[in-house]
Amino acid sequence: MEVHEDASSVILPDSELGTTAPSLRFSKTCLKNVFSVILLFIYLLLMAVAVFLVYQTISDFREKLKHPVMSVSYKEVSLYDAPGIAFYPGKARLLSCKHHYYDHIPPLINPGQPGDIECTTQRINYTDPFTNQTMKYALVVQGPRDVKKKELVFLQFHLNGTDQDFSAIDYLLFSSFQEFINSPEKAEFMKDCESSYSSWKFSGGFRTWVKMSLVKTKEEDGSETVEFKQETSVVNYIDQRTKPRSDQLFFVVFEWKDPFIQTVQDIITANPWNMIALLCGIFLALFKAADFAKLSVKWMIKIRKRHLKRRRQVMNHIS
Repeated sequence: MEVHEDASSVILPDSELGTTAPSLRFSKTCLKNVFSVILLFIYLLLMAVAVFLVYQTISDFREKLKHPVMSVSYKEVSLYDAPGIAFYPGKARLLSCKHHYYDHIPPLINPGQPGDIECTTQRINYTDPFTNQTMKYALVVQGPRDVKKKELVFLQFHLNGTDQDFSAIDYLLFSSFQEFINSPEKAEFMKDCESSYSSWKFSGGFRTWVKMSLVKTKEEDGSETVEFKQETSVVNYIDQRTKPRSDQLFFVVFEWKDPFIQTVQDIITANPWNMIALLCGIFLALFKAADFAKLSVKWMIKIRKRHLKRRRQVMNHIS
């Protein structure tokens, strides 16, 4: 009787171990499967984020190509290339033209009378570029160069009699007087200048002080255009001469505003190498994530097959 009880007491723990061991293995397998599924969803989410980043990167690159950013730079110079100043005086006559320095203009001597013309000038006739019928007369004068010494050009015109209600003289600025002098077709040169540059006016009875600044614009095809910006101040001239009412004097001063040439160009901020590097990193992450997902799926299938095999073995043992 005691021997039987001892035998049963030894067999009982073996049966308990046999029933608890498969359940323990099943719980571990279940946890591994759940953990694998969670990791798979995480990597799928990361893949979705990577795909979105690829789309966003390409969209931003295309947007930056369509909308370049304007860049403005300044270059300091001590001497400008002397600009050309083309006057269209009509019936007015040039009385004097002088270069002065350091913003100093000496008092007028015998205003309204011919004086010294110390500027380089050229007279030219050409057909109007817009009508091709009207002849135009232009007086081209060499502009100031030395911006450090504040060089200026002071001109005086005289108009004796006019039937108009308002009196003014037209002028335009172009970038290089030397190019005009060296041009074999000066008439065509002036027609091109009048077509490309804007014209301005200064009135009689005033001293008009024009301060110029130069703006260069670089186009997409590599060409460069030049534009003048002006700041104008007007001072009334007190005429103390005894003269007819239609007699008019014109005074105009040209000077450089500052020694800085402004350069404007469009810059594409999109860097293709940065985009390529980013896309390579994103695609590498995509391939790694896909590889991990594939291995996870294979591992889950393997675990599932192993679990089913053990379950069949248990069921066969029970049966």
